[in-house]
Amino acid sequence: MTKKITLISGASRGIGRAVSLRLAHEGHFVIVLARNAEEIGELEHEIDESGGKALSFVCDISDEQQVNDVVAEVIRDFQRIDCVVNNAGIGIFKPAEEITADDWERVMDVNVKGTFLLTRAVLPHMKAAGSGHILGIASDVSKRTFATGSLYTASKYAQHAFFESLRREVRSLGIKVSVVYPGLVDTYFHQAEQGEPQQAKFLHADDIASAVSYILNTPPHVLIDELMIHPMSQEW
Repeated sequence: MTKKITLISGASRGIGRAVSLRLAHEGHFVIVLARNAEEIGELEHEIDESGGKALSFVCDISDEQQVNDVVAEVIRDFQRIDCVVNNAGIGIFKPAEEITADDWERVMDVNVKGTFLLTRAVLPHMKAAGSGHILGIASDVSKRTFATGSLYTASKYAQHAFFESLRREVRSLGIKVSVVYPGLVDTYFHQAEQGEPQQAKFLHADDIASAVSYILNTPPHVLIDELMIHPMSQEW
């Protein structure tokens, strides 16, 4: 197997789907993870029909056992994992006093715990190989805040801190850690549906997929630590 073995979480829609299609087109064997069985199965079929290679898993990224089982199966079948794209994420936006404990746990479980669980599961195998690339899709709100965003921005600040610390931990072992910080993207993530007129000037999911491709395809001696990307219409 000469193709890169690349795991992508939250792959059934939006950025994750675009990244999966782009990397498969470029020759990665993509392992696509999502909770929606129908959508993730359709993605696997689309990639295979277009000449790429994909394998799909229904997986709740916040469930430790499910994550460990997926990684164990991939290692058993392919003996290695070259890249991981931590993309799965959700958002709940409310004034702070209206945020429930359930809201807090749900967002933190997916955005922070899920990132941690998938990364932790692949690290021993990357360390054994002396190589690997861990990439996070965070947000520009990993470094700024906004009203009604206290929960979501807290989760994204946590992601930023996790990846920045991890980079210092594993760089000397030959493992790269990169993070993409997108601004507004036209996906299903926002209250409006993807393609709605009010999102016409947002970034497209393919824009982020291009950035991910650029980062993962750099030569072995090159590390892109961070990439902030905004639409021209968005003020920082």
